[in-house]
Amino acid sequence: MELSALTAISPIDGRYADKVTALRPIFSEYGLIRYRTLVEVEWLKWLAADERIAELAPFPAATCATLDAVISGFSPAHAARIKEIERTTNHDVKAVEYFLRDVCEQHADLGRAIPFLHFACTSEDINNLSYGLSMRDARDDVLLPMLDEVLARLDTLAIDFAHDAMLARTHGQPATPTTMGKEIRNWHYRLTRQRSQLAAVEILGKINGAVGNYNAHMAAYPEVDWPALAFDFIKHLGLTPNPRTAQIEPHDCVAEYCAAVARVNTILLDLTRDIWGYVSLRYFRQKRVANEVGSSTMPHKVNPIDFENAEGNLGIANALLEHFSAKLPISRWQRDLSDSTVLRNVGVALAHTVLALQSCLKGLNKLEIDRQTLADDLDDAWEVVGEAIQTVMRKNGIADSYEQLKALTRGQRIDAAGVRAFVEQLKLPAADKQRLLELTPASYIGNAAEQAKS
Repeated sequence: MELSALTAISPIDGRYADKVTALRPIFSEYGLIRYRTLVEVEWLKWLAADERIAELAPFPAATCATLDAVISGFSPAHAARIKEIERTTNHDVKAVEYFLRDVCEQHADLGRAIPFLHFACTSEDINNLSYGLSMRDARDDVLLPMLDEVLARLDTLAIDFAHDAMLARTHGQPATPTTMGKEIRNWHYRLTRQRSQLAAVEILGKINGAVGNYNAHMAAYPEVDWPALAFDFIKHLGLTPNPRTAQIEPHDCVAEYCAAVARVNTILLDLTRDIWGYVSLRYFRQKRVANEVGSSTMPHKVNPIDFENAEGNLGIANALLEHFSAKLPISRWQRDLSDSTVLRNVGVALAHTVLALQSCLKGLNKLEIDRQTLADDLDDAWEVVGEAIQTVMRKNGIADSYEQLKALTRGQRIDAAGVRAFVEQLKLPAADKQRLLELTPASYIGNAAEQAKS
């Protein structure tokens, strides 16, 4: 059976293939091979540019352009050629080296450079930098822009709903009122903070040989300051040098990266579940989409499926991300291979995150607030102003203030008339009493509106 979107085992490459296309050139097998080729080419150019490597003269501009064209023109056909070579070598990174050797043989000015392909490198020198570049590009070019779209939508909703009072719920029970805008602002603030932390995660790299000591480098060129040369190269790639490694870069930064994405996802999970609840309470209506079906048997339904899809994908993403964070920093002695297949799945976790971001944004764009439902809910919960009344009583030295309001409101219904009758009999200064008599659940929102707008 041929592979297609209908026959793929993973829904990432099947049902949802068209939704994660931005990640395909980054985390596919093609993408990994391309990054490996890029690192090998850049390392060769870097060595040639160093006058201390006397046996490899600097490349003229035309030669550099030839090498650059290998990367800019790298296609699935080139990746397929490397996979063909791998069937002989049974080694994926060595296959890239042999592919580049063939390229160099086709250009007279590059023939002399062939001995310096993959010079002094272990496979993990290439792999760790390749994965680092893929994670950087996925974060900067895909994840952060998508998160910014969600943040922009939340910012708009927070401002639009800043003054829409609603009944809060603590322990699922009626509690001191807030506004819908302020609650949305809470998520906006939390996600903004985590966005900054994700953007700030340093992605480390190394190119220091078989066990991290520059052994082969120094055997060939003892006079070269290899740590400095390697560090400058890694910075040139846009990564941060790790000065202390064994054969592999120890993946602590991968764990930090995954943990940062997972924290973003956890906040999104909190948001999707709460918005789902507000839809259920009818605080929100959802814009109807023509020809969309909410149920195979109940034609009236408009389901909050976008938030449900987001929740499911966030759970899968975080299960993987948490495994990566726990597993990848652990390696037996100087290196074992158990990280190899795990690292190949980082893109899967990020793909589920992308799906969740898309679903969340789609759901947020469908929301329409139902102000009448909000007002009715508040008008049915006059007991929540008891907090304000007993606090003003305390201010004025009335004994047993809390206990009096507890007796009036705890576990029982009370209406506007009952609250006002209680306030009328209190011995309070006229201004305080008038303020309490004018207070309603809808007006008892503190500075929620101001918080929502800032």
